[in-house]
Amino acid sequence: MDLSTDHKNKIEPLRVAMRDFDENKVREALAALCTPDTVFHHCHPFGDLTGPTAFYDAALAPLHAAWPDLERRDWIVMAGQTPEGADWVGCGGHYVGTFVAPWLDVPPTGHLVHMRFHEFYRFENGKMVEFQALWDIPEVMMQANAWPMAPSLGREMFVPGPASQDGFVSGPHDEVRSRASTQHIIDMLEHLKLHPSKGGPEVMEMSRYWHPRMNWYGPAGIGTGRGVAGFRNWHQIPFLNAMPDRGQYLDDIDYHFFGDGDYAAVTGWPNMIQTVSDDGWMGIAPSGKKISMRSLDFWRLEGGLIRENWVLVDLLDAYAQLGVDVFARLREFNKARNLGRITLPESTL
Repeated sequence: MDLSTDHKNKIEPLRVAMRDFDENKVREALAALCTPDTVFHHCHPFGDLTGPTAFYDAALAPLHAAWPDLERRDWIVMAGQTPEGADWVGCGGHYVGTFVAPWLDVPPTGHLVHMRFHEFYRFENGKMVEFQALWDIPEVMMQANAWPMAPSLGREMFVPGPASQDGFVSGPHDEVRSRASTQHIIDMLEHLKLHPSKGGPEVMEMSRYWHPRMNWYGPAGIGTGRGVAGFRNWHQIPFLNAMPDRGQYLDDIDYHFFGDGDYAAVTGWPNMIQTVSDDGWMGIAPSGKKISMRSLDFWRLEGGLIRENWVLVDLLDAYAQLGVDVFARLREFNKARNLGRITLPESTL
């Protein structure tokens, strides 16, 4: 069996244990998958953690306490090797459950809640030795009517899985096809970086890389854009207006691409550095401060063009670097709300 397929199989017991979340089974699956020194790079406010017990106690246990019927639902499971020789598995999906107790000071709703995740796992000698994950925490704040920052320009929605319904990429690993998908993404990104310093929007050659019916699924706080116009208006133009020096600090960032069939992914911690200047960004006044950003992305190609792109960015970390404590604003915004645990009455017939 090829390594990529083997690594996807090694992730499966953890995914199954988290599908109908059971603490003992999840702890056992994590212990079997990891080493005691596995490094967990998690989004703000969790930070870096060492070992599966620390990760469970700091991240998963509080989430499970707030959403006691917690379920994990994957819609992308892919794997591949980067040009540098590292072996990664990438998973995308949602955590769902009934929100009955506060979580990260977000008020409970008593209703179903969903949170998108992009989680990447690096393997060495059959063990997961590094974890990088972004959870879309602002998405949870919005569902609780507790988001204390500027509204999104794009459409906020329950982001779907692949329209082709083939996100669980089966083996054996097709190296030729996977490399072609990855190279398409690398070439596309190189062309994106040509604008605006090397010319107008035409230098990006969008029609060469993107399907005319593309969907760009951005993180909550930015939102989703449909088609090239949606992508440019609701994400790219505001981003470039705020940070026109993006893509100029390649020696200071870390990103790695891998592919699996018609899917490609990028992982990096961080994989962007730029200066918030000019018009500012997401309602934040320009500070002239250089910040790093973490983005974990998936792309799906169809007919040789990008049809869907799932993007998560650690926006809460970006806000923190700019001196904005979103959680402090959250507490101020919601101090008059009931933050107690919600007990739902049993239904009667």
